[in-house]
Amino acid sequence: MRWATSMPSPPNSCYPGDLYMTDEKRQAETIGTQPEHRRGGTPTFASIDAAAARNAANAIPGIPRDRDGPVFREPWEAQAFALAVALHERGLFTWPEWSATLGAEIRRAQEKGDPDTGETYYHHWLAALERIVAEKGVADAEALTRYHDALDRAADRTPHGLPIELKPEDFG
Repeated sequence: MRWATSMPSPPNSCYPGDLYMTDEKRQAETIGTQPEHRRGGTPTFASIDAAAARNAANAIPGIPRDRDGPVFREPWEAQAFALAVALHERGLFTWPEWSATLGAEIRRAQEKGDPDTGETYYHHWLAALERIVAEKGVADAEALTRYHDALDRAADRTPHGLPIELKPEDFG
């Protein structure tokens, strides 16, 4: 499988294989989930199996894609996708469960006035991830809120372009 590396991409979009990756990483045909740092400070991501990503893209209708696979406008969208793939691979949920949860989140957003232009698609992924981990008992709403707030504090103190690092004081 090849992610689109030679084809021009839409403005501000990322293909899974292009997400902060070197040509060497693209050759490995993987997408990322965890930040690493390489010589020169270029961020890269540890990988999950590209076949798992492809299976997820095929199993879930509505994923923004082109002929080469899923398309992401921002790195966080690819990370949300990768997180869902990783949780599925670990058996937390089936793809039909995921599709039902995601569909419910999209309907909820539409009922609240989401224009459904596609720009908020991965926001719904995040809401579905939060909901499914709470329903499965992995993390409750309080823990999710605690980490959300901690990440906000960490992001506020982190200079642009540097990785966000959670510290104990972020949870205060």
